Amino acid sequence: MRLARDPQFPRWLEQVTATGGCSHPVHLSGTTTTRDTTTGEVLHHYTTRDEPGERLLIRCGNRRATVCAPCSRLHSGDTYHLVRAGLTGGKTVPVSVRDRPRLFLTLTAPSFGAVHRATDDQPCRPRRPPDVCEHGRPLGCAARHSATDPRAGQPLCADCYDYPTHILWHAHAGQLWDRFTRAVRRHLATIAGAAQARFHDHARLSFAKIAEYQRRAAIHLHAVVRLDGPGGPDDPPPAWGTADTLTHAVRRAAHSVAVRTPYSRAVGELALGWGPQLDARTVTEADTDSGPSDDAVAAYIAKYVAKGARDTGAGADHPIRHRADIDTVPATEHARTLMHTCWRLGALPEYGPLRLRPWTHTLGYRGHILTKSRAYSTTYTALRADRAEHVGPTATPGTAVEHHWRYLDSGHTPGAALIATEIAESLSLTREFFREEIEAEACQ
Repeated sequence: MRLARDPQFPRWLEQVTATGGCSHPVHLSGTTTTRDTTTGEVLHHYTTRDEPGERLLIRCGNRRATVCAPCSRLHSGDTYHLVRAGLTGGKTVPVSVRDRPRLFLTLTAPSFGAVHRATDDQPCRPRRPPDVCEHGRPLGCAARHSATDPRAGQPLCADCYDYPTHILWHAHAGQLWDRFTRAVRRHLATIAGAAQARFHDHARLSFAKIAEYQRRAAIHLHAVVRLDGPGGPDDPPPAWGTADTLTHAVRRAAHSVAVRTPYSRAVGELALGWGPQLDARTVTEADTDSGPSDDAVAAYIAKYVAKGARDTGAGADHPIRHRADIDTVPATEHARTLMHTCWRLGALPEYGPLRLRPWTHTLGYRGHILTKSRAYSTTYTALRADRAEHVGPTATPGTAVEHHWRYLDSGHTPGAALIATEIAESLSLTREFFREEIEAEACQ
C-alpha cells in the first residue's frame, strides 16, 4: 500500500515491467550524457535523480530459474539461438554449416560407487545372492524407484562411495575436456595423414558444451561438435572430414585421455578419465533414429542451461562461505557429504590451485555452465547487443556517450517482490497466449 500511494509509483512500475519482473534487480545511481563529437553540444542527459528512490532498476541476469525465472528465460532464449546458429546458420554464421559433419555428444563421469537407479518398473539393482559390502550393507536393491523417488541417485553404501575422487574429478573436468578436444584433433590429423601441429591447415573443430548434474550429483557433459574447413564456418571441410570419421576420432579420444591429480598423502595420486558410457549421434535436420534434430539439440541445451545445482539436489546456487552453512543447504545427504568433502580437500595445500572451497556449492566443478569455441557461432554479448539495438538504437553516428554509474543495492522489498512476481506471471501468460495464436494460424 505504501508503494501504491507513492506519487512516483507509475514510474516505478514502468521500471519493474522493463526488467520483465526480475526477482533480484540491480539498483544503480548515475548519469548518461550524449554529446555531439564535433561541437561538444549536449544532445541528451539522463540522471537517476528524478527516478523513484533516485535509482534505476536493471535485470540481475541470473541464468538459474530457481533464482530469477524472468532472467533465466531470457538467458535460455539466448542459449537456444547461440547453439542453433552453430547448427543451421544465422547470426553471422553461414547456412552451409548444416551440411557439415555435426555430432551431439554425451560424456559421463566414471563410477564412484553404486547408487540407486530410477528404473520405474524394473528392480533397481537385482542381485543373487543378496551379498553385503564390508560395512554390512546390501550390494543389491530389489526396489523399483521412480524418477521422483528421493532414494534415486543415493549411494547404496555411503562408506563405500569414493567421495574424494568424485570431487577431484569435478575439479579436473575442464582440463579433461581440453585434453579430449586436443586428442580429437590429433586423431583427425592422423586420419588425414598430416602432422598433428598442422591440423589447423586442414580443418577446424568447433563446439559448444554444457554441464548437467545427474541424480548421483555427478556432472556429465553434452556437446555439439562440428567439423569445418581451415577457414572456419565459411570453409567446407576436406573430403576425408565425414561424420563417421569425426565419430571415430571422438570415441578414440574419449577412451584415451586422462588427467593425473597432484599427489596427496590423504588421497594419493589419481588418474581421472571419462566414464565408459559415451553417446555420439549425428545431428540431422529432423529427428530420426540415427540422431536428434537441430532444433531438438538447441532446445535441450537451452533447457538445461537454466538449471542450477539446486534443481537436482546436487548442491547450492550460491557460494558457501562457512562450513556450517553446508548443513543448511536444501540438498540430499549425499550432496551435503560431497560438499563437506570438497571443503575438507580445499584445506590441503596440494589442492590449493583447484580452489575447492570457493566452489563447494557446485561440488568442485568450476567454470561457466556453457562454453564454446570461438568459431562455433555468435556470442551472448552480440545477442544482447542486437536485442538492445532492436529496442532502440544505443549509439548515433557523430555522437559520444559518457556513462557514470554506481551500484547501490539489489533485490526487492517484500511488497515490491509481490508486484514484480505478478508482472512476471502476466508477461508469461501474454507470451503463452501469442504463442498459441501463432501455432493456431500456422495450422490453418
